[in-house]
Amino acid sequence: MPPHPTRHPQQRLFTMQVRMPSLQSELDQVSSSLASLVQRLLSTTQDVADDPIIKVAQASDVTTLKEMAAPGPARSVDHVIEEAFAIFDHRMRVNHPRFMGFIPSPTSPIAWLGDCIASAFNALGASKLQSSGPVVIEKTLIEWLATKIGFPSTAGGICVSGGSMANLMSIILARDRGVRRGQELRAVAYLSDQTHYSVAKALRFLGFNKDQVRRLPADESFRLCPERLKKAIEDDREAGLVPFLVVATCGTTNTGAVDPLEAISEICQQQNIWMHVDGAYGASAALSASRAEAVSGLKYADSVSWDAHKWLFQTYSCGLLLVKDKSYMVKSFANEGDYLRDGVAIEDEDIPNFWNYSMELTRPASRAMKLWFTLRVLGVDRIGRMLDHGFDLAGRAEEELRRLEDWEVTSAASMAVVTFRYAPPNLTETQRDELNTAISRSLIASNTAGILTTVVKGKVSLRICALSPHLSLDEMGGIVIETDRLAKELARSISS
Repeated sequence: MPPHPTRHPQQRLFTMQVRMPSLQSELDQVSSSLASLVQRLLSTTQDVADDPIIKVAQASDVTTLKEMAAPGPARSVDHVIEEAFAIFDHRMRVNHPRFMGFIPSPTSPIAWLGDCIASAFNALGASKLQSSGPVVIEKTLIEWLATKIGFPSTAGGICVSGGSMANLMSIILARDRGVRRGQELRAVAYLSDQTHYSVAKALRFLGFNKDQVRRLPADESFRLCPERLKKAIEDDREAGLVPFLVVATCGTTNTGAVDPLEAISEICQQQNIWMHVDGAYGASAALSASRAEAVSGLKYADSVSWDAHKWLFQTYSCGLLLVKDKSYMVKSFANEGDYLRDGVAIEDEDIPNFWNYSMELTRPASRAMKLWFTLRVLGVDRIGRMLDHGFDLAGRAEEELRRLEDWEVTSAASMAVVTFRYAPPNLTETQRDELNTAISRSLIASNTAGILTTVVKGKVSLRICALSPHLSLDEMGGIVIETDRLAKELARSISS
């Protein structure tokens, strides 16, 4: 057999190019699909009031999903779009007006549109060279948000993936400021037993042992107790340890509690300790039209985490880290690399290189741009009223519950969160726990409401976190009445 003729390199490249689809054909294919897809996407993701609130894949669904997961041969865009809709059908619909579990994160369609636009440009929000326009927007937006929580002109920050990353970065800032070389094993951080688990997780990632973390019991209102905090710090200093960080919370996940931030700040200032506030959920109330005073203590923090994808109606992921003195961020995160030299050469104060403010080098500009887009379109006043509505919904739920027999409010409405339990006197505590778990499951199975359970003071409770601007106060009242009916029906079956 004669040898295969040798091809010239340019001939091989030409052959490869001929076999690949042209850019224009790919654009045409995507454009055709988009024309019919946008309305369907909006309807499927936003108009969900009649959909199942939670749809979990069953065994038969998993088989089909696994078959779709293997890439295999090429398929048409339209075919794969249908598969995508089938895949995402199995999800918790956080946009559902009656979903009130976890932090619901109802997404504005404006945020979705902003996310689509930003994703299409695929700008890397890391430096002036790569993304000067979005970097200016992010820096200015961050500084504006900082003023809303009362931070001074020295403040700055950065958009991150979410509260977990913001909390991790804040711990690094506190460590680098307050723990000298050789003191690492004597450094101590202080939390309450209501602090989000991401904080302890971040401390562990950074090499701190469990005995370097003080989890202090919260008070009767689920808040970090200043007196206990002060004593713990003084005891540790006397033992030769190095207190370096206090993490307070503005809007705990479980009950919406806001720690006494001013009192905690006074202790931190006296002891020269960094005060970080986990405001992932509650900081958004700073933009509320009438309830901003509830979070006025944020101004006392050295750093604040803030998730716009929780209560500013953004798509995931859109977190923020705000720091009262942004110079600490550069001290902790600035770095150099030979391949970054062109970007370093043109950095300035107005258009910074955000890779010096963060752990991330690869960071999408879309986080800031979709938030900017939403605020720009809806305006601050409308956002403020949307936030107010969450407070009103939780208040209405509590009001209705207190009118009903055998219901116990285990934590009063705070930051749009209220917890409660059905506690008929003829049942034991164990039976009450089982009953409230059954009530939650019944509410979900009947598609009445996505109300999940939590544990408050050792008791299984139902928890409402009501953020949807599309749920009316009267509808909330109706949900409480239907919950009462289901509870009584289930209680009868337990006691009979």
